[in-house]
Amino acid sequence: MRSVPSAPLVGPFADRLLALDLPDLPAARRTDAIRFATRRIDGLPSVMRIGVLLIAACFRLLLLAPRSDGFVRFIARTPLPLLGEYVRLIRSLGYAYIWETWPDTLPTGAAA
Repeated sequence: MRSVPSAPLVGPFADRLLALDLPDLPAARRTDAIRFATRRIDGLPSVMRIGVLLIAACFRLLLLAPRSDGFVRFIARTPLPLLGEYVRLIRSLGYAYIWETWPDTLPTGAAA
């Protein structure tokens, strides 16, 4: 059975979240971090992966709305149950990849 790739659902939110958190991170590095995160999500156990993809699908729909950047800002700083865990998952995977791959990265995402 073929599984649904997470990149189309997770990628757009991860891109906006990392761009918000690390505004000076070069686009190529952000893309690499997003690819890493989606590969890790694709490797989750099936039940957990289904839950993550359901939340990702809801977020993806919300990103299609006008002024969705405000939604990303709100959800990034609000510790909502379950939804906040999704944000923390994306953030932790992205940050781990960025600072493991480029340890000289500054807190704004700029290369040192």
